[in-house]
Amino acid sequence: MKNNKSLYLLSIVLVAVIGGLLFGYDTAVISGAEKGLQQFFSAATDFNYTDQVHGFTTSSALIGCIIGALLSGVLASRLGRKKTLFIAGLLFFISAWGSYAPETGILAKGVPTFTLLVVFNIYRIIGGIGVGLASAVCPMYIAEIAPADRRGALVSWNQFAIIFGQLVVYFVNYLIVRSHINDPAIIEWTQQVGWRVMFGSECVPAATFALLILLVPESPRYLVMAGKDKEATDILMKLHSPLKAVSIVEEIKATATESREPLFAYGWLVIFVGIMLSVFQQIVGINAVLYFAPRIFESMGVSNPMIFTVLMGIVNISFTLLAIFTVEKLGRKPLLITGSLLMALGAFGVALTNIVTLPAWVSVASILIYSASFMFSWGPICWVYMSELFPNTIRSQATAIAVGFQWISNFAVSASFVPLYNYSHSMVYIAYGVICLLAALFVWKLVPETKGKTLEQMTALWREKRK
Repeated sequence: MKNNKSLYLLSIVLVAVIGGLLFGYDTAVISGAEKGLQQFFSAATDFNYTDQVHGFTTSSALIGCIIGALLSGVLASRLGRKKTLFIAGLLFFISAWGSYAPETGILAKGVPTFTLLVVFNIYRIIGGIGVGLASAVCPMYIAEIAPADRRGALVSWNQFAIIFGQLVVYFVNYLIVRSHINDPAIIEWTQQVGWRVMFGSECVPAATFALLILLVPESPRYLVMAGKDKEATDILMKLHSPLKAVSIVEEIKATATESREPLFAYGWLVIFVGIMLSVFQQIVGINAVLYFAPRIFESMGVSNPMIFTVLMGIVNISFTLLAIFTVEKLGRKPLLITGSLLMALGAFGVALTNIVTLPAWVSVASILIYSASFMFSWGPICWVYMSELFPNTIRSQATAIAVGFQWISNFAVSASFVPLYNYSHSMVYIAYGVICLLAALFVWKLVPETKGKTLEQMTALWREKRK
Protein backbone atom coordinates (compact mmCIF):
# COMPACT_ATOMS: atom_id res chain seq x y z
CA MET A 1 0.00 0.00 0.00
CA LYS A 2 2.81 2.41 0.91
CA ASN A 3 4.55 1.65 -2.38
CA ASN A 4 1.34 2.41 -4.25
CA LYS A 5 1.05 5.77 -2.51
CA SER A 6 4.68 6.60 -3.32
CA LEU A 7 4.20 5.64 -6.96
CA TYR A 8 1.07 7.79 -7.15
CA LEU A 9 2.95 10.77 -5.68
CA LEU A 10 5.88 10.18 -8.02
CA SER A 11 3.62 10.03 -11.09
CA ILE A 12 2.05 13.37 -10.15
CA VAL A 13 5.43 15.01 -9.58
CA LEU A 14 6.83 13.62 -12.85
CA VAL A 15 4.00 15.23 -14.81
CA ALA A 16 4.38 18.53 -12.95
CA VAL A 17 8.13 18.71 -13.53
CA ILE A 18 7.63 18.50 -17.31
CA GLY A 19 6.64 22.14 -16.81
CA GLY A 20 10.14 22.69 -15.42
CA LEU A 21 11.62 20.86 -18.40
CA LEU A 22 9.77 23.23 -20.75
CA PHE A 23 10.97 26.15 -18.65
CA GLY A 24 14.58 25.05 -19.26
CA TYR A 25 13.96 24.13 -22.91
CA ASP A 26 12.29 27.42 -23.80
CA THR A 27 14.82 29.68 -22.08
CA ALA A 28 17.92 27.81 -23.33
CA VAL A 29 16.87 27.15 -26.94
CA ILE A 30 18.11 30.65 -27.74
CA SER A 31 21.72 29.59 -26.94
CA GLY A 32 21.97 27.61 -30.18
CA ALA A 33 19.65 29.76 -32.25
CA GLU A 34 20.87 33.26 -31.42
CA LYS A 35 23.76 33.43 -33.91
CA GLY A 36 21.63 32.20 -36.84
CA LEU A 37 18.89 34.58 -35.75
CA GLN A 38 21.41 37.44 -35.69
CA GLN A 39 22.67 36.57 -39.18
CA PHE A 40 19.10 36.40 -40.50
CA PHE A 41 17.93 39.77 -39.20
CA SER A 42 21.27 41.47 -39.93
CA ALA A 43 20.37 41.05 -43.61
CA ALA A 44 17.29 43.29 -43.17
CA THR A 45 17.22 46.40 -45.33
CA ASP A 46 14.54 48.42 -43.50
CA PHE A 47 16.32 48.71 -40.12
CA ASN A 48 19.73 48.22 -38.47
CA TYR A 49 19.98 45.07 -36.34
CA THR A 50 22.46 46.27 -33.67
CA ASP A 51 23.97 44.41 -30.68
CA GLN A 52 21.44 46.18 -28.47
CA VAL A 53 18.53 45.02 -30.65
CA HIS A 54 19.96 41.49 -30.62
CA GLY A 55 20.29 41.62 -26.85
CA PHE A 56 16.60 42.54 -26.61
CA THR A 57 15.54 39.84 -29.10
CA THR A 58 17.43 37.07 -27.30
CA SER A 59 15.87 38.24 -24.03
CA SER A 60 12.35 39.15 -25.19
CA ALA A 61 10.91 35.91 -23.81
CA LEU A 62 11.84 37.22 -20.37
CA ILE A 63 9.32 40.05 -20.75
CA GLY A 64 6.69 37.33 -21.06
CA CYS A 65 8.20 35.57 -18.05
CA ILE A 66 7.65 38.71 -15.97
CA ILE A 67 4.03 38.97 -17.16
CA GLY A 68 3.40 35.26 -16.57
CA ALA A 69 4.91 35.33 -13.09
CA LEU A 70 2.82 38.36 -12.08
CA LEU A 71 -0.35 36.71 -13.47
CA SER A 72 0.42 33.38 -11.82
CA GLY A 73 -0.88 34.41 -8.40
CA VAL A 74 -4.26 35.52 -9.73
CA LEU A 75 -4.69 32.55 -12.05
CA ALA A 76 -3.50 29.97 -9.50
CA SER A 77 -5.90 31.38 -6.90
CA ARG A 78 -8.95 31.76 -9.17
CA LEU A 79 -8.56 28.87 -11.62
CA GLY A 80 -6.45 26.52 -9.52
CA ARG A 81 -2.91 25.22 -9.97
CA LYS A 82 -3.87 22.52 -12.51
CA LYS A 83 -5.76 24.76 -14.98
CA THR A 84 -3.01 27.37 -14.78
CA LEU A 85 -0.40 24.79 -15.74
CA PHE A 86 -2.59 23.64 -18.65
CA ILE A 87 -2.72 27.23 -19.93
CA ALA A 88 1.08 27.37 -19.64
CA GLY A 89 1.37 24.23 -21.81
CA LEU A 90 -0.82 25.77 -24.53
CA LEU A 91 1.26 28.96 -24.52
CA PHE A 92 4.47 26.92 -24.85
CA PHE A 93 3.06 25.21 -27.95
CA ILE A 94 1.82 28.43 -29.58
CA SER A 95 5.19 30.06 -29.00
CA ALA A 96 7.19 27.14 -30.37
CA TRP A 97 5.16 26.98 -33.57
CA GLY A 98 5.10 30.76 -33.99
CA SER A 99 8.86 31.12 -33.45
CA TYR A 100 9.42 28.39 -36.05
CA ALA A 101 7.31 30.14 -38.66
CA PRO A 102 6.58 33.73 -37.56
CA GLU A 103 5.59 34.70 -41.11
CA THR A 104 2.66 32.25 -41.22
CA GLY A 105 -0.41 33.94 -42.68
CA ILE A 106 1.10 37.39 -42.29
CA LEU A 107 4.37 38.02 -44.16
CA ALA A 108 6.52 36.66 -46.97
CA LYS A 109 8.58 33.68 -45.75
CA GLY A 110 12.31 34.20 -45.32
CA VAL A 111 12.36 37.98 -45.78
CA PRO A 112 13.86 39.75 -42.74
CA THR A 113 11.97 42.94 -41.89
CA PHE A 114 11.29 45.00 -38.82
CA THR A 115 7.67 43.81 -38.81
CA LEU A 116 8.82 40.19 -38.82
CA LEU A 117 11.15 40.92 -35.92
CA VAL A 118 8.21 42.35 -33.95
CA VAL A 119 6.04 39.29 -34.72
CA PHE A 120 8.87 36.92 -33.74
CA ASN A 121 9.34 38.72 -30.44
CA ILE A 122 5.60 38.55 -29.75
CA TYR A 123 5.69 34.76 -30.14
CA ARG A 124 8.73 34.58 -27.84
CA ILE A 125 6.91 36.73 -25.27
CA ILE A 126 3.91 34.36 -25.45
CA GLY A 127 6.26 31.47 -24.63
CA GLY A 128 7.74 33.57 -21.85
CA ILE A 129 4.29 33.97 -20.28
CA GLY A 130 4.10 30.17 -20.21
CA VAL A 131 7.53 30.00 -18.56
CA GLY A 132 6.51 32.62 -15.99
CA LEU A 133 3.36 30.69 -15.10
CA ALA A 134 5.20 27.35 -14.89
CA SER A 135 8.11 28.78 -12.90
CA ALA A 136 5.79 30.00 -10.15
CA VAL A 137 3.09 27.35 -10.16
CA CYS A 138 5.05 24.08 -10.73
CA PRO A 139 7.06 24.28 -7.47
CA MET A 140 3.98 25.62 -5.66
CA TYR A 141 1.92 22.66 -6.86
CA ILE A 142 4.59 20.09 -5.95
CA ALA A 143 5.11 21.65 -2.50
CA GLU A 144 1.38 21.64 -1.79
CA ILE A 145 0.94 17.96 -2.64
CA ALA A 146 4.22 16.56 -1.20
CA PRO A 147 4.77 15.37 2.42
CA ALA A 148 6.93 17.75 4.52
CA ASP A 149 9.80 15.25 4.88
CA ARG A 150 10.07 14.81 1.10
CA ARG A 151 9.07 18.27 -0.08
CA GLY A 152 12.58 19.72 -0.51
CA ALA A 153 13.80 16.80 -2.60
CA LEU A 154 10.62 16.66 -4.72
CA VAL A 155 10.61 20.40 -5.42
CA SER A 156 14.31 20.13 -6.29
CA TRP A 157 13.31 17.70 -9.04
CA ASN A 158 11.67 20.70 -10.69
CA GLN A 159 15.10 22.34 -10.94
CA PHE A 160 16.52 19.06 -12.23
CA ALA A 161 13.86 19.14 -14.93
CA ILE A 162 14.79 22.74 -15.80
CA ILE A 163 18.45 21.79 -16.21
CA PHE A 164 17.54 18.57 -18.00
CA GLY A 165 15.42 20.64 -20.40
CA GLN A 166 18.44 22.87 -21.02
CA LEU A 167 20.65 19.83 -21.63
CA VAL A 168 18.08 18.32 -23.99
CA VAL A 169 17.87 21.50 -26.04
CA TYR A 170 21.68 21.88 -26.07
CA PHE A 171 21.87 18.34 -27.48
CA VAL A 172 18.98 18.92 -29.91
CA ASN A 173 20.61 22.13 -31.14
CA TYR A 174 23.93 20.29 -31.57
CA LEU A 175 22.27 17.50 -33.57
CA ILE A 176 20.42 20.01 -35.75
CA VAL A 177 23.70 21.78 -36.59
CA ARG A 178 25.59 18.49 -37.00
CA SER A 179 22.98 17.18 -39.47
CA HIS A 180 24.15 19.86 -41.91
CA ILE A 181 27.82 20.03 -40.92
CA ASN A 182 28.94 18.77 -44.35
CA ASP A 183 26.51 20.95 -46.28
CA PRO A 184 28.48 23.47 -48.41
CA ALA A 185 25.63 25.92 -47.85
CA ILE A 186 25.54 25.43 -44.04
CA ILE A 187 25.92 29.16 -43.33
CA GLU A 188 22.91 29.97 -45.49
CA TRP A 189 20.98 27.02 -44.02
CA THR A 190 21.75 28.16 -40.45
CA GLN A 191 20.66 31.68 -41.29
CA GLN A 192 17.40 30.70 -42.99
CA VAL A 193 16.33 27.35 -41.48
CA GLY A 194 18.50 26.18 -38.57
CA TRP A 195 17.23 28.59 -35.92
CA ARG A 196 13.62 27.87 -36.96
CA VAL A 197 14.00 24.13 -36.43
CA MET A 198 15.53 24.75 -33.00
CA PHE A 199 12.53 26.77 -31.85
CA GLY A 200 10.01 24.44 -33.51
CA SER A 201 11.42 21.36 -31.75
CA GLU A 202 9.71 22.55 -28.54
CA CYS A 203 6.27 21.69 -29.97
CA VAL A 204 6.62 18.02 -28.95
CA PRO A 205 7.30 18.44 -25.20
CA ALA A 206 4.82 21.35 -25.02
CA ALA A 207 1.95 19.27 -26.43
CA THR A 208 2.90 16.35 -24.17
CA PHE A 209 2.78 18.52 -21.05
CA ALA A 210 -0.56 20.13 -21.94
CA LEU A 211 -2.18 16.70 -22.37
CA LEU A 212 -0.63 15.02 -19.32
CA ILE A 213 -1.42 17.84 -16.90
CA LEU A 214 -5.12 17.08 -17.48
CA LEU A 215 -4.56 13.70 -15.79
CA VAL A 216 -3.18 14.93 -12.43
CA PRO A 217 -5.32 16.00 -9.44
CA GLU A 218 -5.74 19.56 -8.22
CA SER A 219 -3.64 20.76 -5.25
CA PRO A 220 -5.31 19.69 -1.97
CA ARG A 221 -4.42 23.01 -0.36
CA TYR A 222 -6.08 24.93 -3.18
CA LEU A 223 -9.19 22.73 -2.85
CA VAL A 224 -9.43 23.42 0.90
CA MET A 225 -9.00 27.15 0.30
CA ALA A 226 -11.83 26.86 -2.27
CA GLY A 227 -14.10 25.11 0.26
CA LYS A 228 -13.80 21.67 -1.38
CA ASP A 229 -12.71 19.73 1.70
CA LYS A 230 -14.02 16.35 0.54
CA GLU A 231 -12.15 16.49 -2.78
CA ALA A 232 -8.98 17.49 -0.93
CA THR A 233 -9.41 14.63 1.57
CA ASP A 234 -9.95 12.10 -1.22
CA ILE A 235 -6.70 13.15 -2.94
CA LEU A 236 -4.73 13.16 0.32
CA MET A 237 -6.00 9.67 1.19
CA LYS A 238 -4.25 8.43 -1.96
CA LEU A 239 -1.00 9.85 -0.55
CA HIS A 240 -1.40 9.23 3.22
CA SER A 241 -3.36 7.14 5.70
CA PRO A 242 -7.01 8.19 6.21
CA LEU A 243 -6.26 9.68 9.66
CA LYS A 244 -3.26 11.61 8.32
CA ALA A 245 -5.31 12.91 5.38
CA VAL A 246 -8.02 14.26 7.70
CA SER A 247 -5.35 15.76 9.98
CA ILE A 248 -3.68 17.59 7.07
CA VAL A 249 -7.01 19.03 5.93
CA GLU A 250 -7.65 20.33 9.46
CA GLU A 251 -4.14 21.86 9.58
CA ILE A 252 -4.73 23.64 6.29
CA LYS A 253 -8.10 24.94 7.49
CA ALA A 254 -6.54 26.18 10.73
CA THR A 255 -4.05 28.35 8.83
CA ALA A 256 -6.54 29.45 6.22
CA THR A 257 -9.45 30.80 8.23
CA GLU A 258 -9.36 33.67 5.81
CA SER A 259 -8.87 32.58 2.21
CA ARG A 260 -6.97 35.82 1.57
CA GLU A 261 -4.97 38.13 3.76
CA PRO A 262 -3.23 41.40 2.90
CA LEU A 263 0.21 40.90 1.37
CA PHE A 264 1.96 42.39 4.42
CA ALA A 265 -0.22 40.60 6.96
CA TYR A 266 2.92 38.82 8.23
CA GLY A 267 5.17 41.86 8.07
CA TRP A 268 7.54 43.15 5.42
CA LEU A 269 10.48 40.85 6.16
CA VAL A 270 9.02 37.66 4.63
CA ILE A 271 8.23 39.53 1.38
CA PHE A 272 11.67 41.17 1.32
CA VAL A 273 13.45 37.85 1.88
CA GLY A 274 11.42 36.16 -0.89
CA ILE A 275 12.07 38.98 -3.36
CA MET A 276 15.80 39.15 -2.63
CA LEU A 277 16.22 35.38 -2.92
CA SER A 278 14.69 35.66 -6.40
CA VAL A 279 16.79 38.68 -7.35
CA PHE A 280 20.06 37.16 -6.18
CA GLN A 281 19.34 33.94 -8.08
CA GLN A 282 19.47 35.96 -11.28
CA ILE A 283 21.95 38.79 -10.71
CA VAL A 284 24.74 36.30 -9.96
CA GLY A 285 24.66 36.10 -13.78
CA ILE A 286 24.03 32.40 -14.35
CA ASN A 287 21.45 32.74 -17.11
CA ALA A 288 23.68 35.05 -19.13
CA VAL A 289 26.20 32.19 -19.10
CA LEU A 290 23.57 29.55 -19.99
CA TYR A 291 21.92 31.58 -22.77
CA PHE A 292 25.20 32.56 -24.42
CA ALA A 293 27.25 29.44 -23.62
CA PRO A 294 28.41 28.70 -27.21
CA ARG A 295 29.50 32.31 -27.71
CA ILE A 296 31.42 32.29 -24.38
CA PHE A 297 33.21 28.99 -25.12
CA GLU A 298 34.09 30.26 -28.60
CA SER A 299 35.70 33.37 -27.07
CA MET A 300 37.78 31.08 -24.84
CA GLY A 301 39.35 29.53 -27.92
CA VAL A 302 37.79 26.04 -27.71
CA SER A 303 37.55 24.22 -31.03
CA ASN A 304 33.89 23.09 -30.80
CA PRO A 305 31.81 25.35 -28.54
CA MET A 306 28.58 23.34 -29.01
CA ILE A 307 30.22 20.19 -27.59
CA PHE A 308 31.46 22.14 -24.56
CA THR A 309 27.96 23.56 -24.12
CA VAL A 310 26.60 19.99 -23.96
CA LEU A 311 29.40 19.13 -21.47
CA MET A 312 28.32 22.05 -19.29
CA GLY A 313 24.75 20.74 -19.44
CA ILE A 314 25.91 17.31 -18.22
CA VAL A 315 27.88 18.90 -15.36
CA ASN A 316 24.81 20.98 -14.45
CA ILE A 317 22.62 17.87 -14.35
CA SER A 318 25.10 16.03 -12.11
CA PHE A 319 25.30 18.82 -9.54
CA THR A 320 21.55 19.36 -9.51
CA LEU A 321 21.25 15.69 -8.53
CA LEU A 322 23.72 16.41 -5.72
CA ALA A 323 21.32 19.04 -4.40
CA ILE A 324 18.34 16.68 -4.63
CA PHE A 325 20.08 14.04 -2.52
CA THR A 326 21.51 16.43 0.08
CA VAL A 327 18.90 19.17 0.54
CA GLU A 328 16.96 17.23 3.20
CA LYS A 329 20.17 16.16 5.00
CA LEU A 330 22.20 19.37 4.94
CA GLY A 331 19.39 21.92 4.82
CA ARG A 332 18.75 24.86 2.53
CA LYS A 333 20.99 27.56 4.04
CA PRO A 334 24.30 25.63 4.03
CA LEU A 335 23.86 24.75 0.35
CA LEU A 336 23.10 28.35 -0.61
CA ILE A 337 26.07 29.80 1.30
CA THR A 338 28.54 27.17 0.04
CA GLY A 339 27.31 27.53 -3.54
CA SER A 340 27.61 31.34 -3.40
CA LEU A 341 31.24 31.19 -2.26
CA LEU A 342 32.23 28.63 -4.90
CA MET A 343 30.44 30.61 -7.61
CA ALA A 344 32.44 33.68 -6.59
CA LEU A 345 35.64 31.61 -6.92
CA GLY A 346 34.64 30.46 -10.43
CA ALA A 347 33.63 33.96 -11.56
CA PHE A 348 36.88 35.50 -10.32
CA GLY A 349 38.77 32.67 -12.06
CA VAL A 350 37.14 33.51 -15.41
CA ALA A 351 37.88 37.22 -14.85
CA LEU A 352 41.55 36.43 -14.14
CA THR A 353 41.94 34.49 -17.40
CA ASN A 354 40.75 37.59 -19.25
CA ILE A 355 43.32 39.79 -17.48
CA VAL A 356 46.41 37.59 -17.79
CA THR A 357 47.26 34.92 -20.37
CA LEU A 358 46.41 31.45 -19.06
CA PRO A 359 45.64 28.13 -20.79
CA ALA A 360 42.11 27.79 -22.21
CA TRP A 361 41.35 24.92 -19.81
CA VAL A 362 41.60 27.30 -16.83
CA SER A 363 38.78 29.41 -18.30
CA VAL A 364 36.69 26.34 -19.06
CA ALA A 365 37.28 24.88 -15.57
CA SER A 366 36.36 28.20 -13.92
CA ILE A 367 33.11 28.46 -15.91
CA LEU A 368 32.24 24.87 -15.01
CA ILE A 369 32.94 25.51 -11.29
CA TYR A 370 30.76 28.61 -11.45
CA SER A 371 27.91 26.82 -13.24
CA ALA A 372 28.12 23.60 -11.17
CA SER A 373 28.09 25.56 -7.90
CA PHE A 374 24.91 27.34 -8.96
CA MET A 375 23.28 24.03 -9.80
CA PHE A 376 23.60 22.53 -6.34
CA SER A 377 22.65 25.76 -4.57
CA TRP A 378 20.78 28.75 -5.99
CA GLY A 379 19.33 26.81 -8.93
CA PRO A 380 17.16 24.31 -7.01
CA ILE A 381 17.18 25.80 -3.51
CA CYS A 382 15.69 29.15 -4.50
CA TRP A 383 12.69 27.30 -5.96
CA VAL A 384 12.42 25.22 -2.79
CA TYR A 385 12.28 28.45 -0.79
CA MET A 386 9.67 29.92 -3.16
CA SER A 387 7.46 26.94 -2.40
CA GLU A 388 8.08 26.87 1.37
CA LEU A 389 8.76 30.39 2.56
CA PHE A 390 5.41 32.15 2.39
CA PRO A 391 2.36 31.65 4.67
CA ASN A 392 -0.59 29.80 3.12
CA THR A 393 -2.94 32.79 2.94
CA ILE A 394 -0.50 34.98 0.97
CA ARG A 395 1.45 32.28 -0.88
CA SER A 396 -0.04 32.80 -4.33
CA GLN A 397 0.37 36.58 -4.41
CA ALA A 398 3.75 36.62 -2.61
CA THR A 399 5.17 33.93 -4.90
CA ALA A 400 3.90 35.81 -7.95
CA ILE A 401 5.63 39.03 -6.83
CA ALA A 402 8.91 37.27 -5.91
CA VAL A 403 9.05 35.32 -9.17
CA GLY A 404 8.11 38.50 -11.07
CA PHE A 405 11.18 40.21 -9.59
CA GLN A 406 13.19 37.16 -10.54
CA TRP A 407 12.29 37.50 -14.19
CA ILE A 408 12.82 41.27 -14.18
CA SER A 409 16.33 40.61 -12.86
CA ASN A 410 16.85 37.86 -15.43
CA PHE A 411 15.85 40.20 -18.25
CA ALA A 412 18.15 42.96 -17.01
CA VAL A 413 21.13 40.59 -16.78
CA SER A 414 20.49 38.84 -20.10
CA ALA A 415 19.71 41.96 -22.14
CA SER A 416 22.84 43.73 -20.88
CA PHE A 417 25.23 40.78 -21.16
CA VAL A 418 26.26 40.99 -24.84
CA PRO A 419 27.05 44.77 -24.82
CA LEU A 420 28.87 44.51 -21.45
CA TYR A 421 30.69 41.32 -22.46
CA ASN A 422 31.88 42.93 -25.68
CA TYR A 423 33.02 45.98 -23.67
CA SER A 424 35.00 44.03 -21.02
CA HIS A 425 35.00 40.26 -20.38
CA SER A 426 36.79 40.59 -17.04
CA MET A 427 34.57 43.39 -15.69
CA VAL A 428 31.43 41.29 -16.15
CA TYR A 429 32.77 38.33 -14.19
CA ILE A 430 34.28 40.46 -11.42
CA ALA A 431 30.83 42.00 -10.93
CA TYR A 432 29.19 38.55 -10.81
CA GLY A 433 31.78 37.36 -8.26
CA VAL A 434 31.13 40.32 -5.94
CA ILE A 435 27.37 39.75 -6.17
CA CYS A 436 27.89 36.08 -5.22
CA LEU A 437 29.69 37.17 -2.03
CA LEU A 438 26.85 39.57 -1.18
CA ALA A 439 24.36 36.73 -1.77
CA ALA A 440 26.19 34.52 0.77
CA LEU A 441 26.06 37.33 3.35
CA PHE A 442 22.33 37.90 2.76
CA VAL A 443 21.47 34.22 3.25
CA TRP A 444 23.60 33.98 6.40
CA LYS A 445 21.97 36.99 8.03
CA LEU A 446 18.31 36.98 6.96
CA VAL A 447 17.10 33.70 5.43
CA PRO A 448 15.47 31.15 7.82
CA GLU A 449 16.04 27.42 7.51
CA THR A 450 12.87 25.62 6.32
CA LYS A 451 14.14 22.01 6.38
CA GLY A 452 11.62 19.63 7.96
CA LYS A 453 8.97 22.27 8.61
CA THR A 454 5.42 21.89 7.32
CA LEU A 455 3.92 24.73 5.32
CA GLU A 456 1.64 25.38 8.27
CA GLN A 457 4.64 25.64 10.64
CA MET A 458 6.19 28.26 8.32
CA THR A 459 2.96 30.21 8.55
CA ALA A 460 3.23 30.09 12.36
CA LEU A 461 6.92 31.14 12.23
CA TRP A 462 6.20 34.33 10.29
CA ARG A 463 3.16 35.09 12.46
CA GLU A 464 5.47 34.90 15.50
CA LYS A 465 8.11 37.12 13.87
CA ARG A 466 5.44 39.71 13.13
CA LYS A 467 4.66 40.12 16.87
